[in-house]
Amino acid sequence: MTRRSIVIAWRLTFGLLTLAAIGTQFVIQVQSGFSIVNFFSYFTNLSNLIATIVFLFGAFQLIAQHKPSATTDLIRAGSVVNMAVVGVVFSALLREADLGALLPWVNSVLHYIMPVAVVVEWLIQPPTTKLGMRQILLCQLFPLCYLVYSVIRGAIVSWYAYPFLNPATVGSYAGVAVYVVGIVITFFVVGWLLFTLGKKPNENAAAGLDMGRKFVPSVDKTP
Repeated sequence: MTRRSIVIAWRLTFGLLTLAAIGTQFVIQVQSGFSIVNFFSYFTNLSNLIATIVFLFGAFQLIAQHKPSATTDLIRAGSVVNMAVVGVVFSALLREADLGALLPWVNSVLHYIMPVAVVVEWLIQPPTTKLGMRQILLCQLFPLCYLVYSVIRGAIVSWYAYPFLNPATVGSYAGVAVYVVGIVITFFVVGWLLFTLGKKPNENAAAGLDMGRKFVPSVDKTP
């Protein structure tokens, strides 16, 4: 089996699985009268949806044998950072939280399986373009915008996707600010770590994807 085939299968499998999980939970929430806007105000749902699109687009890009551009690599990088933080924050802050109507298998896919699948795929198939500090900072824009949106909208409609963004839960807006600073630092550290692990383009992997080479270790033929 070639590296290209492995990556295509990986992206399609987990992309479609996550799409099914999000779709299933969306139908349940809507049938229960849950706000559609609230559903898409969860960072987990947004990040998983973006990761699904990135995976499926990346799979079809490989099928068509199109090389990823600097833009698609940056979008993929942002998706990887988002998903890694989803897994970290849920495990650290929300594992014991009341998940309401969230199905157990959907919870497992969105908070555990897909974050791991995205990070593993990043490690086995690093980006083909170099990523530096500028790209790390660009990857912070989406989560920062989300945090600002969540706090402002929460104050207007009195609904917060996460308890640590609700001043009534953490004591005050100062308490919210502490959590926000911690989350921002987490995003930066996770981004730096993932970029460090994948900052050197894997030329052999890129060649394997383009040429369909078999994904086997090299053998030293020197006597």
